[in-house]
Amino acid sequence: MDADIASLYPAQGAGAVNTRFSMVLVRLKYRGPLTIRDLAAQVGVTHSAMSQTVAAMKKHGLIESSPGMDARTRLVQLTDAGLALVPFLEAEWRATEAAWAELEKEIPYALAQVVDDLNTALERRSFRDRLLAHLDPRFRS
Repeated sequence: MDADIASLYPAQGAGAVNTRFSMVLVRLKYRGPLTIRDLAAQVGVTHSAMSQTVAAMKKHGLIESSPGMDARTRLVQLTDAGLALVPFLEAEWRATEAAWAELEKEIPYALAQVVDDLNTALERRSFRDRLLAHLDPRFRS
């Protein structure tokens, strides 16, 4: 599904955009400049993951950064190129939601329920713990 979403991007001049960029670009449009830490918290990823995403987005000219409140922080903001992509990304999000709802009508259970059930199961026992249980003992640490 992610690959199919990404396949729409090049025709809109968004070929440099990874699907994981979309939430960041839209948040920056509506929330203004944010620190990497704030972006990570709002999107629900680690600081390290967001730092890598920001670096990739800077490379493609979608965002820029400036000094924050202190020497340790940087504020991330949209460039004109990043801002120009937001209307398409919002339309793609609405289309994705509609396609998801259509797909749910074709199957006998709610996809959202599957996600909820998986999250509940992973709260009981992490995927890492499950992997380790099946990993050859020579490679467990």
